[in-house]
Amino acid sequence: MGQGLWRVARNQQLQQEYGEHWDAGPGLDGDPQDLGMEMGANPGQAPHSPGVGDLPPQPHPRRHPQHCQGADIYQLLRARRGKEQQGFIDLEMLPPELSITILSYLNATDLCLASCVWQDLGHDEYLWQGLCKSTWGHCSIYNRRLPYGFSYRRLYMMLDEGSLTFNANHQEGISYFMSKGILVDHPKELAKFIFCTRTLNWKMLRVYLDERRDVLDELVTLHNFSNQFLPNALRDFFRHIHAPEERGEYLETLITKFSHRFCACNPVLVRDVGLSPDAVYVLCYSLILLSIDLTSPHVKNKMSKREFIRNTRHAAQNISEDFVGHLYDNIYLIGHVAA
Repeated sequence: MGQGLWRVARNQQLQQEYGEHWDAGPGLDGDPQDLGMEMGANPGQAPHSPGVGDLPPQPHPRRHPQHCQGADIYQLLRARRGKEQQGFIDLEMLPPELSITILSYLNATDLCLASCVWQDLGHDEYLWQGLCKSTWGHCSIYNRRLPYGFSYRRLYMMLDEGSLTFNANHQEGISYFMSKGILVDHPKELAKFIFCTRTLNWKMLRVYLDERRDVLDELVTLHNFSNQFLPNALRDFFRHIHAPEERGEYLETLITKFSHRFCACNPVLVRDVGLSPDAVYVLCYSLILLSIDLTSPHVKNKMSKREFIRNTRHAAQNISEDFVGHLYDNIYLIGHVAA
């Protein structure tokens, strides 16, 4: 919407700027030489005096403003090339709300460059607050009473520095956030920060969550799997908490916590289908193995739907054959659950 408003304002400015120029038309500026050219005189000849049989000179037709109003943006831009003043529109000449809307489409790097031209607009707190909350959705400092002279631009720089530090060393990164007062050392606050942030390295994040199981517990409770199909819920879970590359105690812990959370979010499905945390645990492992079987280029003989149903119902006998068949179709059509 901001880009559309910018085009409208730009078009109106160009039309007003060149409306008078086009309306006057060539040769109407009072220059005798130009006037003679328009009446058919050759260059260098004296103006012709009207004789007895000569017709009176025909005045040049005046162009009316409607010609300018009907001109498209291409003609306006072509006319601008001949002007002495060239360049982009000055955002300071626009209404403040429109200028802020235009700059809100920029990232932090481009906004810093824009502040070199429009210093007041580039340092607007509203813009930097939006950048902070769009990149780091939750921070403890957001819920505090901000002190006088607080700058969201400075906060963005600290958040970016802390994220880079975390991606190099997770312990130093968390310590940096706490030392600057950005985060509080509480499992729920740390879990919300991780859940709403996409700039943290998933390998460092996996190591951190393996060390802080209390933060992992709070992070699992932030997921809402209501009315989600089991493979889709598992994909959403592994999108926030990346699965380890090898099977081990950490993967078993993740699947166990997911199974309990999925059943807690879907009590109707548990009652109708006969699911339980143990049954979901078995189905999750079956889905992971099926994902590897169907997507790996090293597996030549792919598992068929009938084989998957037989193997899965042997481990989870209370699950219906149709439900297991839908699980196979989902993996076959959409792909890996932990990709």
